[in-house]
Amino acid sequence: MPLPIQVKHFKDYPPEARRVATSHIELLRKLPAAFTPLLLQQVQDYDYRFPAERRDIDRQLTFLESLSEADRRRLFTGFEQLQLPARLMDVKWVSSPVEFSEQLSIYLWSSGQIDAFHEASSTYMKAVFAAMPNQPLAAPRLGIAVIGKGVERNSYPLFRKIRPHGAHFKNVNPANGLKTLLAHVAERAAAHPSSFDHWYIDGGSAEPVSNPFLTSISYSGLEPNRLALLRKINKAINNGIAGPKALLSLLHRLQPEEIGFDAAGQNGAIVSRFATSLLTSGSGTQIFSTSFVQWTTRELWRRAQPLTILARFAPRQRQRPMNELLSGDEQTVEMDAPGSLIDADMGAFYMWLDQQRLSGAEEASFLIWFEDHHEAFVVSPSLPRNTESNSRVDMHWLLAQTG
Repeated sequence: MPLPIQVKHFKDYPPEARRVATSHIELLRKLPAAFTPLLLQQVQDYDYRFPAERRDIDRQLTFLESLSEADRRRLFTGFEQLQLPARLMDVKWVSSPVEFSEQLSIYLWSSGQIDAFHEASSTYMKAVFAAMPNQPLAAPRLGIAVIGKGVERNSYPLFRKIRPHGAHFKNVNPANGLKTLLAHVAERAAAHPSSFDHWYIDGGSAEPVSNPFLTSISYSGLEPNRLALLRKINKAINNGIAGPKALLSLLHRLQPEEIGFDAAGQNGAIVSRFATSLLTSGSGTQIFSTSFVQWTTRELWRRAQPLTILARFAPRQRQRPMNELLSGDEQTVEMDAPGSLIDADMGAFYMWLDQQRLSGAEEASFLIWFEDHHEAFVVSPSLPRNTESNSRVDMHWLLAQTG
């Protein structure tokens, strides 16, 4: 039977989300009750999503509407076979799909149906990807990781995980290295001007950037928001909120303005929503700068799917008891530069792995530089793999190898 979804159920959606939902209401009525709120969870945030995410939502809806009823039923057989209680079949979830997602996850785990759900989801996503060919990119993707800020001497062997995939340069001239990298990504943004296609992430204080199409976000710049969030977490714990699920539910409901964001314009609203999600959904992003940079690059590759990311890791604070870390007291923080280098080396490897999951991975390039030192690593279609070089090179030469 068609789901009794009405236009009134979307009255609290933002304008663009409401337009998308109402224009596809007939389709939404024909989808399984176990699936529709999950799709609407994406639609509800349509106004605050990156352009790449909006395109994916539009393409999903177009694909589903192109199917015959018989093909659509075959595609959703796995979702139809899930046994859900009446409270999860109620159409009220259309108005609050995020809560539905939380409750559905809990129920599927407790009822032993989580594997069946994952299989149904995998079948759906494979069909969607097969029907949505990748669009050509304006330029090959480029990822840059700058690691080891503040480290004077190092005996830790860098690039071990990524070494089979590129070339290790051991005699790099470090002069003006960061300045050269920033100038290069700014030039890419100028050559391919598109919102949210070029990013500069800094684990400390960001260097000034002037290109309007190079979006910048930094750990230090979010300090007021991070501390406001930690105060809310402490207050919730002191008020008796017990268990990670209850706390996670609280974090997911937080709005940007509740932790001090004051966004101006559509792009500002998108960035503030994104930054809020980094702090409320990431593990350790509120207290460790290296975790913040790694999680930010992961989410950008996954969500914004940009052409360019420059991520600069900075020293994180040393480990302390959890109650001290969550207190937000950053007045007596001791920094751990050598330990942060090890974190950043692994973070750069994960950053490259996440880049490889995107379209155009075979043409993409990736550069890692040990800041202010002579070591760098480059993965590029133009360079042989698993090689080392002691030739004297500079940052301009390395960037030229990335195309």
